[in-house]
Amino acid sequence: MLIQSVFAAAREVFSPALRSILWKSLALTAALLALVWLGLTRLFDYFLDSYPVGADYPLIEGFAFFLAGFGLFVALIYLLPAVTAIVAGYFLDDVAEVVERKDYPADPPGQALPFGKAILYGLRFAGLSLLVNLAALLLFFIPGINIGVFFVANAYLLGREYFELAAGRFWVPEDVARLRMEHRGTVFAAGAVLAGLVLVPVLNLVTPIFGATMMVHLHKRLVARRLADGRSGGPVRLEVGRRVP
Repeated sequence: MLIQSVFAAAREVFSPALRSILWKSLALTAALLALVWLGLTRLFDYFLDSYPVGADYPLIEGFAFFLAGFGLFVALIYLLPAVTAIVAGYFLDDVAEVVERKDYPADPPGQALPFGKAILYGLRFAGLSLLVNLAALLLFFIPGINIGVFFVANAYLLGREYFELAAGRFWVPEDVARLRMEHRGTVFAAGAVLAGLVLVPVLNLVTPIFGATMMVHLHKRLVARRLADGRSGGPVRLEVGRRVP
């Protein structure tokens, strides 16, 4: 189920139907990363001005600049999940509408989240991701543990974020949470795919569109399997095509 969703997203993320959304997503992601980079460099310049290394030791100063540049690059990697959270919240409904119309034309369409609510969701997850990744960044100099903490934390956060955004088009928050908990292993595995993608240079820029597409497919498949198994009731009240009152 997850594998089929991953391959479906890989086929569609560069398709003509999603191409315009992809370009907009790339532009917004690049703009946000540029702002983050500008903010970090300004912070570094302020630190050097406040605590100068000393003109008498140019080699030390050059080494400090080299370490700072490397540190800024590492910080950007740890901040990337938070940036993708904002972009995903902005574009998920556009992606979901295309995928639902193209691949699930017989199903009733989902209901787009209000623009403000979608942005708030994205900012909420971005804030949580920022806090978790800043904590993971403190473990950067502990070999073996640093990458493990980064990967596991973002697998959980990205899986939760993208699944709740996709499922939220159909269910009230309480039902979304129940559905996510019932399939938490699958949702975590999907988040692990996204966490791995975040670590791949250049390709990580497509994480918001790829993640949104994959989670729309995964949510649809999970719902279809529940209905096929005759589990329309139970802990999650599944009534496809409308929100549960």
